[in-house]
Amino acid sequence: MHTDTDRCVRAVQSKDARFDGWFFTAVLTTRIYCRPSCPVVPPKPENMTFLPSAAACQQAGFRACKRCRPDTSPGSPQWNQRTDLVARAMRLIGDGVVDREGVPGLAGRLGYSARQVERQLLAELGAGPLALARAQRAQTARILVETTGLPMADIAFAAGFSSIRTFNDTVREVFALSPSELRTRAPRNGATAPGAITLRLPFRAPLNPDNLFGHLAATAVPGVEEWRDGAYRRTLRLPYGHGMVTLTPAPDHIGCRLLLTDQRDLTVAISRCRRMLDLDADPVAVDEQLRADPLLAPLVDKAPGRRVPRTVDESEFAVRAVLGQQVSTAAARTHAARLVTAHGEPVDDPEGGLTHLFPSPASLAALDPEALALPRSRRTTLTTLVRELAEGTLVLGPESDWDEARARLMALPGFGPWTVEVIAMRALGDPDAFLPSDLGMRRAAQELGLPHTPAALTARAASWRPWRAYAVQYLWATDDHPINFLPA
Repeated sequence: MHTDTDRCVRAVQSKDARFDGWFFTAVLTTRIYCRPSCPVVPPKPENMTFLPSAAACQQAGFRACKRCRPDTSPGSPQWNQRTDLVARAMRLIGDGVVDREGVPGLAGRLGYSARQVERQLLAELGAGPLALARAQRAQTARILVETTGLPMADIAFAAGFSSIRTFNDTVREVFALSPSELRTRAPRNGATAPGAITLRLPFRAPLNPDNLFGHLAATAVPGVEEWRDGAYRRTLRLPYGHGMVTLTPAPDHIGCRLLLTDQRDLTVAISRCRRMLDLDADPVAVDEQLRADPLLAPLVDKAPGRRVPRTVDESEFAVRAVLGQQVSTAAARTHAARLVTAHGEPVDDPEGGLTHLFPSPASLAALDPEALALPRSRRTTLTTLVRELAEGTLVLGPESDWDEARARLMALPGFGPWTVEVIAMRALGDPDAFLPSDLGMRRAAQELGLPHTPAALTARAASWRPWRAYAVQYLWATDDHPINFLPA
């Protein structure tokens, strides 16, 4: 979008927050870059240039605006709509892969050479993987400086910087303030628990929290997830340790409180929580297309801004999808809770009732199938899945090609279209995943006057593409199932 100058100028002049994260406005006279909705008086059009990423702005020598804080904009929705090399690379960079494995590790996960990845990122984003990771490190450092009392040296290494000098230089260059000045300017939030980090997760309005938090709460696995005091809480398995997150819906943001055993996991934890809540979606574009179907329009108008509830751990969700085959939500939770109690890693929760991390594929691959209280065919499905995940022959993650992952899942015993599409929708994040054979979908379609056989419904849904996963949420919302309501 940043190449459409006239459209960008109109968005800046109208301070349209819908385009925050889509592009950034760099002001040639002040050398400052802003989000489109910046509250200051817009510069003259001839003094604006538009860039596709914060990293590109920083690489071109622009500093982040202190008013609108463009580095905290919602992420571009296109990275969760596409499955090409650039989109998969951006999802991996958001998951901290460059900081942990370097550019060669990023390229290896994608199956391309480091040079090819660099070239394509530069062509589309104006910045290579190192610059993009550097911008992410700067934002992580800012969060730690402003929300914790950690010493600056600890923050530097927790944010991924190789030295304190590099940390200081980067913060000054990006924010035009020293780390100490950032801390002085930050509002005081009162006392916090040791290791606790409190921040806000931005999103593009509108956002309807009902099905999003309703689904997560209704399907919560005891010990791993809970709904407590108006917030969804869960444990997190992270690269350097583990954590716990508390997510609270608010009108203009999602409150996020993290307890981490290792602060280096902050970037990854934030990225995974944003993916789980689908916060980088563009609800205006989604709802506009779905509203074009006259039978869907009333559902969209009644409660716009529905998101697709996703996951923080793709392998975990795949296991839970198998446990949920042909059983009720309550039965699926019971099966998952048994696995957690027997094979999960115990954790201590000072703030609630979380007790375990969900078992890793490696731990589940070692279990005795006869100990599973499941039908024999389901045991085979589950043990085959966890073995493939543990051995790495099946990869479900930010780097996954959605179509390739579907094909690999379909080749496993006991996997049919429903299970594969549920995983594609909620684990892989494909916005076009579709469940025409789902009983709730078919019932809702029939009540609305839509075709309700799988083939006919799929044909009708062609006009909903590429947002069929969101159409599923609107159709499911016609039921009075607890997944559709924000818990009390």
